[in-house]
Amino acid sequence: MKAIDICNLSFSYPERPSILQDLNLKILPGEKVGLIGPNGAGKTTLFFLVCGILSPARGAIKLFDKPIEPGKFRPEIGLVFQNPDDQLFCPAVKDDVAFGPENMGLEAKEIDMRVEKALSLTGVSHLADRIPYQLSGGEKCMVAIASVLSMHPKIILYDEPSANLDLQARRRLIEFLQRSQEGIVLSSHDLELILEVCDRVILLNGGKIVADGIPQQIMSDRTLMETNHLEVPHSLLKDKG
Repeated sequence: MKAIDICNLSFSYPERPSILQDLNLKILPGEKVGLIGPNGAGKTTLFFLVCGILSPARGAIKLFDKPIEPGKFRPEIGLVFQNPDDQLFCPAVKDDVAFGPENMGLEAKEIDMRVEKALSLTGVSHLADRIPYQLSGGEKCMVAIASVLSMHPKIILYDEPSANLDLQARRRLIEFLQRSQEGIVLSSHDLELILEVCDRVILLNGGKIVADGIPQQIMSDRTLMETNHLEVPHSLLKDKG
């Protein structure tokens, strides 16, 4: 069984033709996969297609061997948005974390257990009664993750999760992702984060997969990276002091 199975996927926006072109991708359960590429490569669009938010122009997407139906909720997959403010909208943190399980029709006792566990896993139990918009960027990030974890997904898509985090919050995020039991697809311009968390990386550009393999090998290829408007991460530079 594959967690995500994409076959000949194509998608276009009216003003941006062929943002994804005949894309083929397979991700196994439990994999931690980094998704890199320049701005406009289609990374967020790919996430929206896999979650059923957008409909493909052509091709097929399967999630755990079942076809994705656009607009239909699938608890097996979760998406953490780049901006937590797009994800958090309830009057209290615990309400945001409970929102998903409530809409799954679970019983109150099960919802409470899931909320408590998700808050504990992300280290934000002390924020349960706080107003989300009053939190720091790092706190919002972890609460957004908790709101996804409470639905018990098998795979989580993270869209630029380290954006706008300070160094301490970024380190907490990395350590959390390293411990994560769910499969991960992590889109980020923070290439050092990809190196620390992921055991596979996919380079997307021009609507196509340019490279797919071991992060250290792909991201140390200066020609490949520069051709695709990226830089070799500092930790992989052989000539560093």
